[in-house]
Amino acid sequence: MLDHLIKGATVVDGTGAPAYPADLGIRDGRIAVVADPGTVAEPARTSEDAQGLVLAPGFVDPHTHYDAQLFWDPYATPSMHHGVTTVVGGNCGFTLAPLNPRRPEDADYTRRMMSKVEGMSLVALEQGAPWNWHTFGDYLDALEGRTAVNAGFMVGHCALRRHVMGADAIGGQPTPGQLQDMLDLFHEAMDAGAWGLSTTQSSSHSDGDGAPVASRHAGPDELLALSRAVADHEGTQIEAIVAGCLDQFSDAEIDLFVAMSAAAGRPLNWNVLTIDAAVPERVPRQLLAGERARKEGGRIVALTMPILTPMNMSLGTFCALNLIPGWGDILGLPVAERIARLRDPAVREEMLRRADSKEAGVFRRLARFDRYVIGDTYSAANEGLSGRVVRDIAAERGLDPFHCLVEICAADDLRTVLWPMPTDNDPDSWELRRQTWEHEDVLLGGSDAGAHLDRMCGAPYTTRFLGDCLRGRRLVGLERAVRMLTDAPARLFGLRDRGRIAEGYHADLVLFDPERIDAGPATLVHDLPGDSPRLDSRALGVVSVRVNGVQTLRDGELTGAVPGKVLRSGRDTETVSTR
Repeated sequence: MLDHLIKGATVVDGTGAPAYPADLGIRDGRIAVVADPGTVAEPARTSEDAQGLVLAPGFVDPHTHYDAQLFWDPYATPSMHHGVTTVVGGNCGFTLAPLNPRRPEDADYTRRMMSKVEGMSLVALEQGAPWNWHTFGDYLDALEGRTAVNAGFMVGHCALRRHVMGADAIGGQPTPGQLQDMLDLFHEAMDAGAWGLSTTQSSSHSDGDGAPVASRHAGPDELLALSRAVADHEGTQIEAIVAGCLDQFSDAEIDLFVAMSAAAGRPLNWNVLTIDAAVPERVPRQLLAGERARKEGGRIVALTMPILTPMNMSLGTFCALNLIPGWGDILGLPVAERIARLRDPAVREEMLRRADSKEAGVFRRLARFDRYVIGDTYSAANEGLSGRVVRDIAAERGLDPFHCLVEICAADDLRTVLWPMPTDNDPDSWELRRQTWEHEDVLLGGSDAGAHLDRMCGAPYTTRFLGDCLRGRRLVGLERAVRMLTDAPARLFGLRDRGRIAEGYHADLVLFDPERIDAGPATLVHDLPGDSPRLDSRALGVVSVRVNGVQTLRDGELTGAVPGKVLRSGRDTETVSTR
C-alpha cells in the first residue's frame, strides 16, 4: 500500500525535461511510482488532488550556515517555507565542531566568532544550542533525528586549527606534529560524515576579537595538505573563500584554488559571484579559475544568486559598510565618538574616497548614498522620513547625500535602518546574469540563509526566482529553473537519490501553484532565542513541502514533523571526481 498519492500534478522532474501530468505515489519515504494520471492501481492511505499545481523535487540550498539554527529551529525557516528540503552547512571555514575538551573556553570563542563573522545573535547561540559535543561526529549525532530538513555539513578549517593550536591558531603556523594532528582530526570528521573541507582566506572575515580568523593564517602547504586528505574519503568536496571572491581574483588566488581542487580531485565551490553590467570584466575573470582547473584535473564552481537580496544596514551595527576599507575603524568606535568623527567633513571625505577606490571591490556599490532608502527611524527629528530616498531629503536640506545620511542617523543615535537601492537592477545586468547562468561552472546559491539574520534575507531566492521565471523577466523556462534549484546542486555534491523526481528517489517534494509562486517582503521579527531579531519572508503559492515522504509544511503552516536526515559523506553522497 502507498503511504500517499498525489494525483494529476504537473511534474517538473528536475532533469530539465519537459513537464508532464502524472500521479505520484510515496512509500517508506521514497517515490514508489510515477505514472499517467488515473493509472495507479495500488491503494493509498491518503491522497490529494494536485490538478493545476506543479510538483517538483525539493530545492537544495548549497550555502546556508544553518549549523546553529537547526537546534532551535528544525525547519530551517524561512528556507522550508520556500521549498528547500536539503541544506548545506559548515560553510566558509566556520563550524561549531570539533571543540577541544581540554579547552572549554573554545566554545565561547566559537560563539563570539560566529556572531561577528556571520551576524548570528550571540544570545541565540548561547541559549539555543546545547554545546554538548566535542568531535565532529558528536555534533552530527546531536542533530540526528531532530531536523525537518536534510542537512549536510563541511568541516571548518577554523575549528580544526583552533582545536589543535589553541590561541596560536591566530597568527601562528603549525609544527609538523600539529599539522599531522590537524589532518588526523580532519580524517576523523570525514569518517563521521563531514562533506569535506571549508576554509576562508577572505579579508572580510574577523573573529570576535577583531583578529583575522584562524584559517586566514594558513599557508598554501597547509591548505594543500588538507585538500589532499579530502581525496581519501568518498563523497567529499571543498568549499573555499578568498578576498577576490568579492570582486576579482588575483593570479595567486586562482593558482591556489586550482591547486586545491586538483590535489583533492574534487570540485571546489566558492561564493559569491556578483554580476553587474557596469563591471563587465568581472565575470570572465572569475570564471577563468574554472577553465584553469579543468586543465589541471580539478573543477571550480561559482555560486551566484538569481535575485537581488535586500540588505538591512545601519551605521550603528556591524554590516557590509564595515567591510569597506578604512570604514571599520570609524564604525567600530563608541557611538558618541563615532558620530563626532562622521560629522567631521575631512573624515567623511576620506571615507568616501576609500569607498570609491578599487580596493573597495564589490563594496563600491554601497557608496551610492543618494540611492539609500530610509527604513525604521527612532526620533522625532526623523518623523516622516521612513520610505524616503536620501537623494530627495538631501536636496531639500541642501546637503550632500552622505552628510545628509549621517545627520539622519545621528538623530537616532545611529539606530536608523538603511536600505541601499541596488545599482545592478538594470536590463543589461539581468541579461548578463542570464548568459552567466548557462556556464558549466556556475551554480545558483549563496543565500547565507542562516547568517546575517538581521541584515539580509537570502532564503527566499528559490520562490522569488521561480516567480520571476514564470511571470516576471522570464529569463529561464520553468523546467530549467527547477533543474538549477534541484538536480544541479544535488549532482555537484553527489547526493544519492535526491534532486529528481524518479521512482526509487527519496520523496523530497515541493508542490506549488505556478500562478502564485513568489516570496513575500522581508520583515523584521523577534523570534530567535533571547527575543533576538531577524529578517523573515514567507512564501506565496507553496502548497506543501515533503521531506523523505513526510509532509512538513502545508499552506504555509509547519506540521510539526521532523523527518529530515543528517546526510553523511559516503553513505548519503557519492564521489564527484574531477580526474
